[in-house]
Amino acid sequence: MSKFEDALSTYKAEFDKLGIAYDEDGLRKATKACGPSIYLPDASKVSSSDPEELARVKKNFLVGKLGLADDAKLDEGISAVVDQLGSSNRNKYRAMFYYLLTKHFGEEL
Repeated sequence: MSKFEDALSTYKAEFDKLGIAYDEDGLRKATKACGPSIYLPDASKVSSSDPEELARVKKNFLVGKLGLADDAKLDEGISAVVDQLGSSNRNKYRAMFYYLLTKHFGEEL
């Protein structure tokens, strides 16, 4: 199994553990959109307690990648995803986070 498939298996298992339904094709696209960051322990996760990290997610992914307008709705969407994954959950994988953001905003990669 490739490193990419290993990472994807980790995300699927985490979604299953959390009881969150997911579309495998959408998750695969979100994982690919993360690029090589999924292979780096620190970069592969989103720190929801770090305002600078959340600002980067907003700027680089929501505005830069998805082309959404920078407004309060983006912050609300990020908060909704943090709640969905669990604010105390230390395994907020970037690919899962991005996938849930695309679903929240009805966007596709």
